[in-house]
Amino acid sequence: MRRIRHHEHGGPEVLRLEEADVPEPGPGELLVRAEAIGVTLPSVRKVRDERTALPGVLGGEVAGPVLAVGAGVDDFAVGDRVTSLTLSGSYADVVVAPTFLASRIPDDADAVAAVALVRGGHVALAALSTGAVAPSDAVLITGAASGAGHLAVQLAKLHGVRRVVAAVGSRAKEDFLRGLGADEVVAYDEDDWGEPVDVVLDGVGGDVLPRALAALAPGGRLVFFGSGGGTVPAYELLAGGKTITGLTMGRFSVIHRDEYERHTGELWTYHREGRLKAVVHAEIPLADAARAHEIIEARANLGKVVLRP
Repeated sequence: MRRIRHHEHGGPEVLRLEEADVPEPGPGELLVRAEAIGVTLPSVRKVRDERTALPGVLGGEVAGPVLAVGAGVDDFAVGDRVTSLTLSGSYADVVVAPTFLASRIPDDADAVAAVALVRGGHVALAALSTGAVAPSDAVLITGAASGAGHLAVQLAKLHGVRRVVAAVGSRAKEDFLRGLGADEVVAYDEDDWGEPVDVVLDGVGGDVLPRALAALAPGGRLVFFGSGGGTVPAYELLAGGKTITGLTMGRFSVIHRDEYERHTGELWTYHREGRLKAVVHAEIPLADAARAHEIIEARANLGKVVLRP
């Protein structure tokens, strides 16, 4: 089979297409033939992160039929069509996926729709839940045009949030986001982000994180699920009575298992009813994974970037 790895840290140019043996699924794992692979910002950032062990094997999302199941797996079978978040090795023709992050794809949906919808949708719903978002709240979403962000904008409106502010790197994305239901759009480099909000969902981090915290009204809540790190002034938390909560899907899916499974059903129901649109910015051949990373690094995507083996 083919796979993508990197043997040095750097930009998209260090990604290499290699031949490799087909892996074996371990206990609690599925072997999936990849029909679609989701590209995520954390995976893109890991290529440059010198803390990443080499050779680098990237994770992300995968969708396709199950080829084999590992020991102890009784809730999935060979031939099932599934999508799953993967911890590593998703940039390949054949992928090992953990069952606790896997779900079946409905018969009326394809693999590309699954990777565009499920992981990003789960992140969005988990962030809304962690932030205890209520209809009376105003919510600001960073990375609002990303794979998870554009779904968070829509899901916030579907949950009845009174005001949704979309924060992005460029005003060129404004029409796209307003078309998804955003009430306001702000750019990161603008001085004025409008009236304070009750909740921030931050999937960007870095220099955006302190701006996002400052956008909160007193007593506001920030849910941080970005891979970009960042620091915040402690006095903002103390003086404003503000809180920050970290979110990772691996932990959320275990600690809040029932809710995670309800979210899966909610996402597919909205999709089937045409109320939630998982936008695919581009479908790119696996061998050209570097181009997918270039799009993400340039913050050029409107929705999800997908690799096709």
